[in-house]
Amino acid sequence: MNDYHAPLGRQGLIRPRYGRVLGGVCAGLGLRFGLNPWMARLLFVLILMLVPGSQILVYPILWILMPSESATWRPRTATTA
Repeated sequence: MNDYHAPLGRQGLIRPRYGRVLGGVCAGLGLRFGLNPWMARLLFVLILMLVPGSQILVYPILWILMPSESATWRPRTATTA
């Protein structure tokens, strides 16, 4: 799964720890594109209303593909034992 999380994480598309309502997808999209999270949520809903039923597919897919802010997509540092 890191194969999918790493590119999105490098592009700044992550689900933040704070400001989540459900999974943090819209908050992450808002952060990435410089929008208020509530504005991103409103735009997300309005766009998905144009294609009925798409929210059932798009939101869960983004939830799975977007790494969490605390996930392991960040570059690993070498540890000394």
